[in-house]
Amino acid sequence: MKTPIHVIFFDAAETLFHINGSVADIYLQHALQYGFRQKPDSLALIGQAFQRAFHDAAPPIFAVTDPLKLKQCERLWWFDIVHNVFYRVGMFERFDEFFEEVFQLFEDPRSWTLFPETHAVLTRLREEGFELGIVSNFDSRLFPVIRGLGIDRLFDTVTIASLSRAAKPAAKIFEIALEKHAIDPDEAVHVGDSVRDDQEGATKAGLTGVLLDRTGRAQTAGGHVIRTLEELLPLVLASKK
Repeated sequence: MKTPIHVIFFDAAETLFHINGSVADIYLQHALQYGFRQKPDSLALIGQAFQRAFHDAAPPIFAVTDPLKLKQCERLWWFDIVHNVFYRVGMFERFDEFFEEVFQLFEDPRSWTLFPETHAVLTRLREEGFELGIVSNFDSRLFPVIRGLGIDRLFDTVTIASLSRAAKPAAKIFEIALEKHAIDPDEAVHVGDSVRDDQEGATKAGLTGVLLDRTGRAQTAGGHVIRTLEELLPLVLASKK
């Protein structure tokens, strides 16, 4: 980092906080209440189907600006993904009721937990004078989640795909986030858990991309890699010297 860093952006889910359990667990537990017929390998199949459906989905970019219509588009985007999952593993009659329940569940802050070091690291970074932002492909449900988790006041900006009409790894969403802080790309760092969306996307947009690899299993061509958010501190503090 040859240029002093002024702003640090973070991905949201699986970087700052994580779901309680797993998406597959949650889908299965709630689907059973609405008539889904479980098989011995249902949990694994749901997990595999979700990964495939999420990967194959178009970016969550919508040509609307009205808040109500935007929320409807976000809901329909997720409906298609979840419907795709159960189309593969076994559809059931009360699917629509099931979907409404799980869609609301992921908006509930109680469904999420901060990683142990998140609050302390964000607080330290602010004390050191850094501006902080979120750049995420999460939808507008992110706002009640971060409020409920008590970290909303630690961020100066929040940039999400559905409001920006751009999604990571596209450079446009990073450019929109940078404009909010009136800085050049080389004055910013972006931290996230995805090699493609976060590390590579940010790097191609001119920022310093930092991969958060908590498991040590990511396949990356190089660059900055950290195992916890605490390891970010020496990286960015060194840029100020």
